[in-house]
Amino acid sequence: MKYLQELIGTHYPIIQGGMANIATGEFAAACSNAGALGIIGSGGMNAERLEENIEKAKRLTDRPFGVNLMLMNPDTEAMADVVARSGVKVVTTGAGNPGIYMDKWKAAGIKVIPVSASVALAKRLVRAGADAIIAEGTESGGHVGEMTTMTLVPEMVDALDVPVIAAGGIADGRQMAAAIALGACGVQVGTCLLVSSECPIHENYKEALLKAHDNATVVTGRSVDAPTRIIKNQMAREYIRKEREGAERMELEKYTLGSLRRAVFDGDTKTGSLMAGQDCGQLTEIRPVADIFEDMYEGCRKVMSSMGIEAEKI
Repeated sequence: MKYLQELIGTHYPIIQGGMANIATGEFAAACSNAGALGIIGSGGMNAERLEENIEKAKRLTDRPFGVNLMLMNPDTEAMADVVARSGVKVVTTGAGNPGIYMDKWKAAGIKVIPVSASVALAKRLVRAGADAIIAEGTESGGHVGEMTTMTLVPEMVDALDVPVIAAGGIADGRQMAAAIALGACGVQVGTCLLVSSECPIHENYKEALLKAHDNATVVTGRSVDAPTRIIKNQMAREYIRKEREGAERMELEKYTLGSLRRAVFDGDTKTGSLMAGQDCGQLTEIRPVADIFEDMYEGCRKVMSSMGIEAEKI
């Protein structure tokens, strides 16, 4: 099996998740310099801001990095053009099918790796030209599907003829080794990077993650087809109470409008949206991204070797 670094030209088979309002050009460059594939998260940006962040990443790293596009963004078409002429190596996508942009991206030599929470969608994405698929389980933070990483990854591996990258609930080498045992060629991680020293989120957000336990998260928005995993707080409790009372989407959006920005930039841990995966209970300290990636990689190799699985090629 070919591992992810052979596809994207990185040292580690790890992609940094394209977290909206968090994954800036500076943060993506730091992750790329540390051996993973840094990703600029375009959520919350327009085309102009995306281009600025790409240029910043270019100044800060000579290693491969990519861009994540949320296809529901009203400026997606313009951002797709920015990506096509930017020289980035990889684009990951979510919230839709990037088929209409495939030709221009492929002509620019860009690898297209959409995120999918279901096998059915993944098959459509592959038919549209995806080079690989990120199989994201419901353990992840932010917008989630229903299937767990443990069940989703092997089903995608069996169903698809392109590489599969596991995401959702992966924070250390044991989980990375499990993903590879399930057939994944690598992993995408996000929550464990929120407590890195380079991550630009507010210190209050980081502190909430460090205090989190195994049952610290909850999924809001299922009643309006917008499931989102966040750390339990005042906003989450009020949102769920309103859901149970039968509130409609417009009423619920009063709680979520601008809530991620309040958490990321203002450190509002009461009414902000503290997006985090179920692995937040594993986070115990703030460390450089280089240490996080190295420990994950070496921990994975150690687990695989202890089980008699060839780890030299990872």
